[in-house]
Amino acid sequence: MTDIRNQAGTGRHSRGFTLVELMVGLVLGLLTVLVITTVLTLSEGKKRTVSMGSDAQVNGALALYTLQREIQTAGYGSSSNPAALGCVVKGKYTDPDPASSTGTTNVSFTLAPVVIRDGANGAPDEITLLQSQTSLFSAPIRITETHDKSQAYFLVQSSLGVAPGDLLIAVPPTPSVTNWCTLFSATHDAGSAATTLGPDRIPHTAAGNPAWNHSDVFPDTNYVGVPITDKIPQSYLLNMGNLTQRTYSISDKNNLQVTAVTSKSVTSPPDSLFPQIVNLQAMYGKDTNADGIVDQWDTVTPTTQADWSTVLAVRVAIVARSNQYEKDEVTTAANSPQWDVGGSDTMVGVTTTTCAGSTNKCIALKIDQITDWKHYRYKVYDSVIPLRNMLWSS
Repeated sequence: MTDIRNQAGTGRHSRGFTLVELMVGLVLGLLTVLVITTVLTLSEGKKRTVSMGSDAQVNGALALYTLQREIQTAGYGSSSNPAALGCVVKGKYTDPDPASSTGTTNVSFTLAPVVIRDGANGAPDEITLLQSQTSLFSAPIRITETHDKSQAYFLVQSSLGVAPGDLLIAVPPTPSVTNWCTLFSATHDAGSAATTLGPDRIPHTAAGNPAWNHSDVFPDTNYVGVPITDKIPQSYLLNMGNLTQRTYSISDKNNLQVTAVTSKSVTSPPDSLFPQIVNLQAMYGKDTNADGIVDQWDTVTPTTQADWSTVLAVRVAIVARSNQYEKDEVTTAANSPQWDVGGSDTMVGVTTTTCAGSTNKCIALKIDQITDWKHYRYKVYDSVIPLRNMLWSS
């Protein structure tokens, strides 16, 4: 006979979890998943912040290195005679391609190693650098016979180092509004003595459609030359070779970009170099008392030869931005990027404040032109860069 009590006891021991127990277990499991997900999300966010910050550091460091290298060599071939600094250089470029729509373009720039265009109200500056790019060497070439604008060649003491196609700049004894510097290219045509590039002759004929040769670009005032027996030189030529004039700026997409004037074009399309560069600021370092030491920093571009002769260095600051968008605001007006310019240097025409945690002077660097600027992190890179060719010439 079956024991009913034994059957009931067996049923009670095998009945499993209750609904309450299942709900408690489910809640505990969800809480565990939530904690793990939060930890992984925070960890991944920190990882992205560190990774993007590293990319910003690389971009900022390489951008500063590029500018430093270019500024150090600026003025090669054009700063040998301080008396010519600030001379307005005029030229005219005709595209040799008949099908081109660019036609003829007038060119004008300042004979100076570096020109800073100050951005308005803290906006990024532009830095234009000029230097010779010759395959041999660049040294002033003395003109030995007076040259007028209708003449298609220069008689010189020596044409050593000049090759057909090189760009040269004719510099008058005393540059002025009516007696400017002229940009032209050397030519060579053995058809006659006057058009042959020789030891003492540099032609600049328009035959064969050389892009840079136009007689009407020369000033009415002649370039005065003197015989080599005269100890007092007058006008001279600068061999710029494949002239390079580069302008560095910040694009609307926050890239450090460069455009160039070369012997083969008036201007090149902008070439993006490094991304996430949001500001570029620069100042002239000037020696105002002629002791060979920079004693003043400002953003005022010189207008006279005497002023240009005082520029011996350039100070540059670059602001690089991390590409990581932060959910919270990580940058505010209180901790926005600042440019530490030291405590003893004299700053003219520049607003400075006392740096946080230091007695040095700081310049606020504008970044609020960027959308959601408070949700990004920034890093400032700066350097004082001597103009070697200006120092050697002085």
